[in-house]
Amino acid sequence: MKTLAFAIVLLVFGNICSAQNETTNLEVTINNVKNDNGVVLVALHSEDTFMKLKPVKSLQAKIVDGHIKATFTGIAKGEYAVLAIHDENENGTMDFNTNGMPKESYGASNNDMSFGPPVWSDSKFIVGEENQSIAIRF
Repeated sequence: MKTLAFAIVLLVFGNICSAQNETTNLEVTINNVKNDNGVVLVALHSEDTFMKLKPVKSLQAKIVDGHIKATFTGIAKGEYAVLAIHDENENGTMDFNTNGMPKESYGASNNDMSFGPPVWSDSKFIVGEENQSIAIRF
């Protein structure tokens, strides 16, 4: 009986430990940043956080020769979208003209940039068990 109880404890503990390790990495690249001024802010969003100030995770990437590479680590399986802006003046936010048009370049996963802000249904993608890479265009 003790052996059976011990085996059950090991099985449950093993499942908990393996569930905690079911994460992956997501590499984001942008190859058309118009200059090397400032940084690129990259944000990983769930449907609940999309187009809001608090993403699931965020990174700041240095621009080198018009390119950036940023890697989100420890991402749980699920549905996500990535938003990115070229923060040229490094004020931590997107700047707008008086007419409401963005002054700084931006992009979203899946690169469906219709007129207007990014839309969740066009930007979402699935993160599975394998490491992934996506490319965003500004």
